[in-house]
Amino acid sequence: MKTLILAHYYTTPEVQQMADHVGDSLDLALHAQQEDFDRIVFCGVRFMAETAKMLNPWADVVLPDSGSTCSLVEQTDIDQLRAWVGHARAWYEENENKKVAHVAYINSAAAHKVLADVVVTSRNVEEIVANLVSQGYVILFSPDRNMGAYLKYEHPDWPMHYWSAVCEVHDMFKAEELDVIWKSWTDAPKYLLAHPESPLPVLQRADYIGSTHGMLNWVREFPHQVGTVYVATEEGLLHNMRKMRPELDIKQAPTYTGCQCNQCPYMKLNTTEKVRAATLGKGVHIDYLSATQLGLARLPVERMLEFQRTGEIHV
Repeated sequence: MKTLILAHYYTTPEVQQMADHVGDSLDLALHAQQEDFDRIVFCGVRFMAETAKMLNPWADVVLPDSGSTCSLVEQTDIDQLRAWVGHARAWYEENENKKVAHVAYINSAAAHKVLADVVVTSRNVEEIVANLVSQGYVILFSPDRNMGAYLKYEHPDWPMHYWSAVCEVHDMFKAEELDVIWKSWTDAPKYLLAHPESPLPVLQRADYIGSTHGMLNWVREFPHQVGTVYVATEEGLLHNMRKMRPELDIKQAPTYTGCQCNQCPYMKLNTTEKVRAATLGKGVHIDYLSATQLGLARLPVERMLEFQRTGEIHV
């Protein structure tokens, strides 16, 4: 059986070295469509493996560890989410005669995506929501509270409500600790890159806000040879940044004084031993989703991909 190993940026350097391709979750799932294989070993978390199965339904998709979940998934009760979306649709239709679009961040379970009108990534969320607002939609954004709060801060006139879950890794970064660092003297300039899952006070002081892909591009294209770059995201991405630009001083943003050690515990369950075992068929096979569930969850993902191709979205 021909096996394709995919690894997210947040896995350990050792796991990334085992992979045929390293990237963010959507890039990896799309990359698999271009390969000839029978099995995908997805070194990431469960929602990523589910997305890979949606886009590659013929493949045997295997997650190396059953515990590789995500706080955004664990903090979202699907029944409560369904009620929230249903109540909002009914209220706006009855009271204001307005359409509602449920926009779900890709960091969500398959059952969550089934309830969405369109799925977004951190790379395209602002553009897609702007398009929907221009069409007159009221936006329900889920599950990431910090990303929703940032969008609302940037666009206070957008008719938008957001869910209450957070990424436990990004939510730990502290603006107060950044203040301490910025007041300390160094002979090189300091910069802050932040993922939009970070708290709003951190995002407000960032030099760049973007996806893992966007932050990597920022580092790649940084025009200077000196400087300290603090990065508010999971520490696994810094491995790729340091390989790319070894002359820069690249550090993880602090969660408390002196700490630059913020890791996703779920990503780190992807050990080299479990990845090897998964290539032999051990681990969690994403075979529990019916064809109907896969189709319903894939639809909002396909709408996003169509928007990326055409600049238009219809929900």
